[in-house]
Amino acid sequence: MATALATPEAIRRAAEILRSGGLVAFPTETVYGLGADARSADACAKIFAVKRRPTFDPLIVHVESEPALAGLCDVRDARARKLAAAFWPGPLTLVLPKTGAIADIVTSGLSTVAVRVPAHPVARALLAESKLPIAAPSANPFGYISPTAAEHVQSQLGRDVELVLDGGPCTVGVESTIVDLSSELPTLLRPGGIAVERIEAVVGELARAGPATTPKAPGQLPSHYAPRTRLVLVPAFGAEVRDGERAGLLAFRPPPKELRARCAAVEVLSEAGDLTEAAARLFAALHRLDAEQLDVIYAERVPPEGLGAAILDRLQRAAAARGP
Repeated sequence: MATALATPEAIRRAAEILRSGGLVAFPTETVYGLGADARSADACAKIFAVKRRPTFDPLIVHVESEPALAGLCDVRDARARKLAAAFWPGPLTLVLPKTGAIADIVTSGLSTVAVRVPAHPVARALLAESKLPIAAPSANPFGYISPTAAEHVQSQLGRDVELVLDGGPCTVGVESTIVDLSSELPTLLRPGGIAVERIEAVVGELARAGPATTPKAPGQLPSHYAPRTRLVLVPAFGAEVRDGERAGLLAFRPPPKELRARCAAVEVLSEAGDLTEAAARLFAALHRLDAEQLDVIYAERVPPEGLGAAILDRLQRAAAARGP
């Protein structure tokens, strides 16, 4: 695996790799993505192989702009146009009826496709240079902590990716919010980088989808986003560290000194209790804790409003990976 700073020359090289059917990891504002030409079944099959991802879990297709969706999906829905105008480019994914050239493996054979327009300048430059729709899930082994820095991709995917574009740390830090517009009632499939309250201010109340064994979009499986270390979700300041236990603490705010002293490693998501800052730091903090050879990670619940809903979603699915 080669890693290169995301210079214009490196972006041109990445675009050539994509056009030739290869894989490129690149930054978005949410997490680093593992990209391939969304029109090529062979190229996208490599994504599933490298990530060890089940083929029933569909991918998100990234495009440079809303007009670039022409021929890929049906964007006549007035709700889609309103949400695109309000939040694109940005961390919002829309599930729409599929109409065109996207490979069936990308959509897991479904009649819908998940699409978004990313805001990160490197992602946008790569889309413009390649002139491709790029299918890109997170650039990590399936079910593991999402990568928010180039070094996370390097350490997790080994030599399986031809090029990693290093665009620095991701600013949002959790995956996109996913809204299904393929039926009459708009439905939240996954909370993410745009607070649900902001979306509902544009299109009205969203229905909520629970965990799915046959998902319409990424992030719906009951277990996901998990460190290798067992993770236990606890109330704020509620971790009960056992004698002799090598425990890590993922705290929303700075913990009491007594609790900190009982933990082998502590990560604080926001000194000021800011949910936007906490979301941006979440996955990097989990990566650091997972490297500490701990017996358990205690993760504190955060307030469920705004981006707190996305953080809680990730922590609940991470905790489900290992059970109690």
